[in-house]
Amino acid sequence: MSTDTRVASALDRGSTGPLRYAGGAVVVTGAIVLVASLLAFAQVVPATVMGVSLFDVLAVALVAAAGCLIAVVVTARFGMLDVAPDHTAGTSLAAVFALIGVVTGGLVTAQTLGFGTLWPVGALVGGALGVVLAVVPREDSALAATGGGFALVVGGLVLTDVIGPGWRWQPEGLSAAFTAATTLPILLGVAGLLLAWVGAQAAAGFGTQGRARGASLLVSANAAGMIALLVVLVSFIAVRGWGPMTEGIRFGLFWEPVTWFQPPGWDEYVVISSPLVWFHWPFVMEGFAITNTINGVAPAIVGTVWLVVGSVTVAVPLGVGTAVFLTEYAEQGRLTALVEVATNGLWSTPSIVYGLFGLAFLVPRISNGSSLLSGMLVLSFMLLPLVIITSREALLNVPDEYRDASAALGVSRWQTIKSVVLPAAMPGVVTGAILGVGRIAGETAPILLVLTGEPFPETGPDVLDFGAGFTSSFPFVELSVFSTEALLQPATALPYQLYATITAGVGNVSNGFAWATALVLLLVVFAFYAVGIVSRRYFDTKLQS
Repeated sequence: MSTDTRVASALDRGSTGPLRYAGGAVVVTGAIVLVASLLAFAQVVPATVMGVSLFDVLAVALVAAAGCLIAVVVTARFGMLDVAPDHTAGTSLAAVFALIGVVTGGLVTAQTLGFGTLWPVGALVGGALGVVLAVVPREDSALAATGGGFALVVGGLVLTDVIGPGWRWQPEGLSAAFTAATTLPILLGVAGLLLAWVGAQAAAGFGTQGRARGASLLVSANAAGMIALLVVLVSFIAVRGWGPMTEGIRFGLFWEPVTWFQPPGWDEYVVISSPLVWFHWPFVMEGFAITNTINGVAPAIVGTVWLVVGSVTVAVPLGVGTAVFLTEYAEQGRLTALVEVATNGLWSTPSIVYGLFGLAFLVPRISNGSSLLSGMLVLSFMLLPLVIITSREALLNVPDEYRDASAALGVSRWQTIKSVVLPAAMPGVVTGAILGVGRIAGETAPILLVLTGEPFPETGPDVLDFGAGFTSSFPFVELSVFSTEALLQPATALPYQLYATITAGVGNVSNGFAWATALVLLLVVFAFYAVGIVSRRYFDTKLQS
């Protein structure tokens, strides 16, 4: 047989015939058991369906799938299936089996047998058995013994009611207790995942192809789990917060003349006589007041938006400028290496440390008290390291051919950076800013120290203050856009208001106002993400045009 024929045979092994169907059945069964166990652990599905215990049904499915897997291995040993397993399961699996054996042996010795002082001996014995199980048998036998054997043990424990509805285990020396409601879903889920992993390898005929198929299944399961976790997290908050957040929404039409605005310098208001649509959303348009039928979080929304806008305004130009200097001008040596280490360290610094720095250094020098400006600066310090890191990576990813082509045309270095390098790196810079906004918008610890005053104010910070007038001093015109007084006053923000609501209710998780505030915070963060995504697409479009 030629080399190409052998390679094609190895790639096609397990893709057709009984091996594929048997392995696929094991994978599907394991996946169903895993998903059902997770739903049962989250109490999404009932533990009893039509008088039958869900755990008993899952245990029967595990036993059947384990029997199918063992049958595959037995028939393969007699040469009835086209498999090509390795001689052993490998050193990596041996290490995993050894770890599992150490934990299992120690627990059985100390808790089941009652020999508390001899648990190291049991752990060593269990670890040795794990290594032997991985190294001595052939790969298919070792995997079937672990995956199928564990599934059979778990299924037997459930079906024989060894771990039944009233089961409870409290390890010696610990105050925590394990119950069947939490232990069974975990055991069944682990057994299902292990069965699916081994089934995927069996369907590919074990060996190199089988390990690749098993690794692909684990990676896919991890990705699906992360996506499901995000969906569950957002859905959980949305379900609990939607009702309180949308309470009292009203809308309609104005058919009478409505006073619209008074332009600067005019003595009369502009009046619009045409019908207008009006819309009132109390929770996001009102603050806290005794006269309000429904109190809202409008001041906290305004404070959060100003915090993010101020932080981005300070951090992004400084971070991009620093990244340009380090990448395009500075010599790559000890200085740049030291800056990289310091930047990475600052990005991983706990946020409470930034808040403490702001409290000790910024607050006495700005307003001698909590202020919106102090909060902006502290959060910009937190955002700055990430902007530097992501901007440097984006600049380094710009091909050197761009710089060389610009230099060949006689363009100066700064013109090359401004007209060629920065536009090419801008999508990466925007991505870094988006990631940073997601962190600073939800920070609570720093703003507790440098920003907050009244947790439930009636109005938000009035930073924008447009005005114009004449004065008797030069230049005889007074223009105002920003209110420095508002920047130097305390404010509130959504994370702080959420914290204040929870602590006021002493951790009452059924507080509708808290869940609605959390949902509004998520929507505000998503809105900033949307702005960032649109900006990135804009720069991508300009780069490709």
